[in-house]
Amino acid sequence: MRLVPWQPDDMLRRLDDVVSVYGEAMGYRAELLQTRRGYIGAHVRRAGFRAVATLTTDGHLAGFGYGYASGPGQWWHDQVRAALDEPARRRWLSDCFEVVELHVRPSAQGHGIGARQLRALLAMADGSTVLLSTPEADEQRSRAWRLYRRFGFSDVLRDFYFPGDERAFAILGRGLPLTERPPAEEAPAEDAPGIVGI
Repeated sequence: MRLVPWQPDDMLRRLDDVVSVYGEAMGYRAELLQTRRGYIGAHVRRAGFRAVATLTTDGHLAGFGYGYASGPGQWWHDQVRAALDEPARRRWLSDCFEVVELHVRPSAQGHGIGARQLRALLAMADGSTVLLSTPEADEQRSRAWRLYRRFGFSDVLRDFYFPGDERAFAILGRGLPLTERPPAEEAPAEDAPGIVGI
């Protein structure tokens, strides 16, 4: 497997594969995946867009992650901003990189791909903070939660509900650059299936 940075056009060329990995990791129905194609197509043109992909030796997509500069007028940013008080807005959103998606195909999970993708993505990120959202889960059992905690992500909001989704989410954040990561991040890597941002 090899981890590569992706430009916007790389992601658009492999959009079918990206949506396939997303669908497998999330367990979503086909009709929802078609909507996701449109979101991703729009996201690649946002300021500060950064993406990584993990490719197998034969070129298949095993995982991907991307994000961009979070800002006013973006749906996710505006939802989170409305839930924060003014000091938290200044701290977390004034110069923020948003991790939008981080997924690993289920058949490739358990080999550190999610951790490598997150590390590479955050190393490329511009901003002084990074935020992501992930469904609420048992922190000891969830691979995603264990990964984010190992990378030093702390609680910004808990039990947060996005309009149109009945699941509770946590908004997690940490400072950038990545060199601020705590020593615990050096533990053996695990993968992070599932959504981290919308």
